Amino acid sequence: MFYKIELKDHIRVPPNLFSLPLEEAVVKRIKNKYNGFISKDLGIVIDVPGIKDIGEGIIIPGDGASYYDVAFELLTFKPEMQEIVLGKIKDIAEFGAFINIGPVDGMIHISQTMDDFVSFSKDKTLTGKETKRVLKVNDLCRARIIAVSFKDILNPKLGLTMRQQGLGRLEWLKEELEEKSPKKEEKESKEKEHKEKKEHKK
Repeated sequence: MFYKIELKDHIRVPPNLFSLPLEEAVVKRIKNKYNGFISKDLGIVIDVPGIKDIGEGIIIPGDGASYYDVAFELLTFKPEMQEIVLGKIKDIAEFGAFINIGPVDGMIHISQTMDDFVSFSKDKTLTGKETKRVLKVNDLCRARIIAVSFKDILNPKLGLTMRQQGLGRLEWLKEELEEKSPKKEEKESKEKEHKEKKEHKK
């Protein structure tokens, strides 16, 4: 899930940025410090959308830089258990598919790609035995997060599933809706009725 978080920090502005307007220099330093920052509490920092307040500058003897107490906002992405996400299939391997959900990639084990027996092809596709559904690179999919690990803080791991109803490749979901649509049921009912009348006439 995406969050907008307000933080306070001591920001060091070096002399080479003194020629810039203060806010611009401070934003530059915050972005330099926080862009791409990852933590279990904050998630993954994506951007610095705004500055709330800049305190009075302090110069420390022997340093030459100015230090400011700054209140600012961060835009972060923090994956949550059971969260439904939309992403694009980035790569497919024998053991499953890698899905990009914006600032991070997740992995969908082959057994979690669809509710079917799934086989891997050398052309990097996964195919369901019964449903004949095919999953390939660049497919847009809806998935659920079922595992989150920040053990390696520089490379958080996400596990996802697409087995439940309402999840999977968007084209599959569209097909499911069409299958359940009243118009289709009405059409099938009329066709059945027409067929029965024909048989009755015979």
